Amino acid sequence: MEKKKFYLTTAIAYTSSKPHIGNVYEAILADSIVRYKKKDGYDTYFQTGTDEHGQKIEQKALKMGITPKEHVDKVSKELKDTYDLMNVKYDYFIRTTDDYHEKQVALAFDKLLQKGDIYKGTYEGYYCVDCESYFTEKDLIDGCCPDCGAKVTKNKEECYFLKLEPYRQRLLDYINDNPSFIEPESRKNEMINNFLKNPIPDLCVSRTSYKWGIPVNSDPKHVIYVWIDALINYITGLGYRFDAKSGDLFDKYWPADVHLIGKDILRFHTIYWPIILMALDIELPKQVFGHPWVLMNHNKMSKSKGNVIYSDDLVNLFGVDAVRYYVLHEIPFAADGNITYELVCERSNSDLANTYGNLVSRTIAMVKKYFNDEEIKLCEPTEFDAALKNQFEEAIKKYKALMDQFKVADALEEAMKVLRQANKYIDDTAPWVLAKDESKKNILMTVLYNLLEAIRIGSILLEPAMPTTSLKVYKALGTNKTEFTDLSFALEAGYKVSPCEILFKRLDVKEVMDYVVSKEQANQVNETKAEPTKPLIDIEDFDKLDLGVGKIVEAKKHPKADKLLVFKVDLGNEVRQIVSGIAKFYKPEDLIGYKVIVVKNLKPIKLRGEDSFGMLLCASDKDDNKLELIQINSLNPGDIVR
Repeated sequence: MEKKKFYLTTAIAYTSSKPHIGNVYEAILADSIVRYKKKDGYDTYFQTGTDEHGQKIEQKALKMGITPKEHVDKVSKELKDTYDLMNVKYDYFIRTTDDYHEKQVALAFDKLLQKGDIYKGTYEGYYCVDCESYFTEKDLIDGCCPDCGAKVTKNKEECYFLKLEPYRQRLLDYINDNPSFIEPESRKNEMINNFLKNPIPDLCVSRTSYKWGIPVNSDPKHVIYVWIDALINYITGLGYRFDAKSGDLFDKYWPADVHLIGKDILRFHTIYWPIILMALDIELPKQVFGHPWVLMNHNKMSKSKGNVIYSDDLVNLFGVDAVRYYVLHEIPFAADGNITYELVCERSNSDLANTYGNLVSRTIAMVKKYFNDEEIKLCEPTEFDAALKNQFEEAIKKYKALMDQFKVADALEEAMKVLRQANKYIDDTAPWVLAKDESKKNILMTVLYNLLEAIRIGSILLEPAMPTTSLKVYKALGTNKTEFTDLSFALEAGYKVSPCEILFKRLDVKEVMDYVVSKEQANQVNETKAEPTKPLIDIEDFDKLDLGVGKIVEAKKHPKADKLLVFKVDLGNEVRQIVSGIAKFYKPEDLIGYKVIVVKNLKPIKLRGEDSFGMLLCASDKDDNKLELIQINSLNPGDIVR
C-alpha cells in the first residue's frame, strides 16, 4: 500500500545575523513533527532554507565592507551549522539566491503582470527595513513599525502593485470552508477580523531604492518584493516551473500539508501567499500553523536588546537533546513560552535526570544486579501490572492525538507523566524487597520486564524530541521494537540489556549561572575591542597609502555644489587643490590655517567641475550627524603620517 504523503515547510530564515534559539525553535519543532510522521508511516518531505534578498541585507553588507552575497553565504552557513548542531534533519535547504529560484520568481512576476494582477503605480508610505514592509500612518505604533517596533522611514517611489481586493472574498470563503487552514483558532480570528472583513489595499511588490534583489524582467530598475521572492520558495523548492513541466516532487507533495511559521509573519502567509497562489492558479496549502515565540525572561529576543541566547551556548551546558526537549516541552500550542538558563537547568533536572534518566539507570542497574546477563522475560504478574499497562495504553492514545494536532508540548508531557508512573511502579513493587526472597524471583523478573517495556515505549514517544537519547536507550535494551507499530505493552519477547551511560546529569543551578555570568563578562570584554567593519588588510596594503601633513591656505564654497568646499592645501613641496564634502559642518573661512592629514596618492577626480587631488581625513559618528576634520598640532606641512 502506498504511504500517505506529508510535506512540511518552515519559514525561510532571514540572513541578517547569526540565529538565536528563538529563531531555531521553529526548525526543532518542524523536525520533531516530521520525525513523528515518519515513524507513523508517512512518506515525509521537510523543506527549510534562507531568505537572502532585501534592503536590510544590502545595508548590512555595505557597513561590513563586503558584498551582499558574501554576507548571506556566511549567515546561511551559520544557520546550516546550527541546524546540524540541533540534529534538525531536513530534506531540502533552499536559498533564495539559487539561480533556479531567482529565475522562477521573475517568471511568476511576469505571469501576474501579464494577467493584469500586477500594475505599475507610485507608493508613498512608511517603510520598515527590518520587516521589508510598507505601512500607512494609522498602522504605526508610536511612529514605529507595528510588527517589530523598529523606526520607519517615509518613502515615495515608483512601484508595482499586486491586486488583493479582487481575491479577498474568495480567500474568506476558502478559510470558512477549510476551518483548519489557519491554526491555532485565535490566529485565524485575528486575520479575519483585522484584515479580511474589510477591503484590503493592494500590495506594493517591487522596489527601486535598492538593488539586492531579483530584477523584474521587463523593467530591471525594479527588484521584486522580498516577500513574493520568499513565499514562492515553497513551490520552487519542489521543482515548480513557470516555463515548463514541473518536477516530480511538486506533483508528489504539493499542496503542502503545513507551513510552520512564526505568528509575526502570519499575515504574509495567510493573506498574501494564498492570493498569490490563487492569481497563479495553483492549489493552496492545506494549513498554515502560526507557532508562538520563545521569550527570554518574558521578552521577545532581540540582538539590539542584548537578550538573546544562542543554541551553541545552551548545548555546551545541557546537551542537544536536553535543549530540544526544553523548547518543545515549554512552548505551548498557542501561547508564548519562556527560556532562561535557570529554567532549562531546572527542567533538565526534573524531567530528564530525575524521571527519565533515573528510571533507565535504576532499572538497568537492578537487572544487572539481580539477574546479571540472564534474559528478562514476562513471568509471574503482580497486582500493580494492569494499572501500569493501562496507563501506558491511555498515554499512547493521548500522545498520538496531540501530536496529530501539533500540540507537541502537551504530547511530551503525556510521555513524561507515564514515565513518572513507571518510577512509582518501582516504589509500589519494591524490587529490592522481592530480591531478598528466592521464591519471588519470577515476580521480580516480571517487575523488571515491565520497567524495560515502560522505558522502551517511553523512548519511542520521546524519540521525535530526543532522537539521540532514544537511540542510546534502544541500544542498551537490545531491542529493535522501536516503531509506532511496536507501541504495545509486553510486545518484546525478552531483554538482554547492556550498560547505559548516564543520559542526563543533575546540574547545580548556581554552578550553571556562575559559568553563564563569567562567559557574559568575557564577551563584554571582547566586545569592547572594536571589530573591523571592513575586511582586514595586511601591512602591505596600508603601506600603499601616502599620508602626509598639509596646511589649508585657502578655502571657499564650491560654485556649483552646496555640500562641497574647495581647498588649497600646502603639502610642504607643493600646493594642491582638494574638494571635500564637509560644507554642512564647517564655514570655509574658519578652516584657514588648519593643519590636516591628506591622502596624497588618491586617484584625481573632478567633482562638479572642480579638480580634486587628494582627500582630507575626517571622523564622524555612525549616523553622520557629527563630523570633525582631523587636526595636527606640532607637525608641519610635508611631514609623514604613518
